[in-house]
Amino acid sequence: MASRVVLHVGLMKSGTSYLQQRLGANRALLLERGVLFPGGTWRDQVLAVSDVLGRKQAGPAARGRWAALVAEAAAYDGVVVVSMEFLGPAPPERVAEVVGSFGEVPVEVVLTLRDLGRGVPAMWQESLQNGGTTDWATYVAGLDGKRKPARSFWRQQGMGRIVRNWAEAVGPQRTAVVTVPPPGAAAGLLWDRFGVAAGIDVAGAVEVEPANTSLDAASALVLLELNRRLEAAELSADDYHTLVKFGLAKRVMAGRGGGAIGFTPPPWLVARSAEVVDRVAATGARVVGDLDELAPVAVPGVDPDAVPAEERLAAAVDVLAGLTVQRADQRRAGSAAARLRT
Repeated sequence: MASRVVLHVGLMKSGTSYLQQRLGANRALLLERGVLFPGGTWRDQVLAVSDVLGRKQAGPAARGRWAALVAEAAAYDGVVVVSMEFLGPAPPERVAEVVGSFGEVPVEVVLTLRDLGRGVPAMWQESLQNGGTTDWATYVAGLDGKRKPARSFWRQQGMGRIVRNWAEAVGPQRTAVVTVPPPGAAAGLLWDRFGVAAGIDVAGAVEVEPANTSLDAASALVLLELNRRLEAAELSADDYHTLVKFGLAKRVMAGRGGGAIGFTPPPWLVARSAEVVDRVAATGARVVGDLDELAPVAVPGVDPDAVPAEERLAAAVDVLAGLTVQRADQRRAGSAAARLRT
């Protein structure tokens, strides 16, 4: 039986992809140190969490996967680490179900939190990569309200509520909050903090490339316009995720190198962040890092609404070029596979 289970439950856009990739890249090293990162690949954890949360988007592939993950954890004599940000905003009844799945095995929770100055541009991009059609100015203005996009944003970024829900489920003594280091911090500091919070030895772990690279402002605008054009096409969620989110946004647009999306946190966001930090502190969760790092910072860059038409055109052409190369690679791979079969 596992000695303990560590659930890294997000939050979204708080370095989760980086931590998950590094955990996966160091699976063998961690195993030597008595730490299991379950599943053959991280997608196994995605499907398992989708199963326990009842996420229909995952389809039949998710059925029974949470029970399989729990069984794998139960059979391991050591520490088990699960990392999936879908867990973070789960309602209390789901949180209780997740924690209760492991029976008598102690469950600890790690939450990574990032300041909302950087969080707002990241979440707008995330909304676009999921088919969103709200422009930048409307999105930012709408966050100080109670309808879309505020509902979705605060569901994922409501730090006070999310930390409280998990701390109440496992106890504050088993809950750790990791603050994402500020811009300019030493590379790997988030990884080191995560290791401290999870109580595992992460020294000497293999490095990984930066994960989930952001969209530049011009590319974000191209994706916004594409989403608006695709509304009439009524693509299935599966088709959109395969063709647009992963095939286009993450594999072609991300890391293009254009001007980043700039953002200066408005006074209301600064004030609300201070209230949120107070609520996080009140949970009694252990802090690895510094809660002062959650004060919103200004993000240097350009206003998407001010991006010239020629830059948007250049981004669109770059997308077409990238898609052409991608398609050519797929054709070559398909031809090579066909030759091996003959």
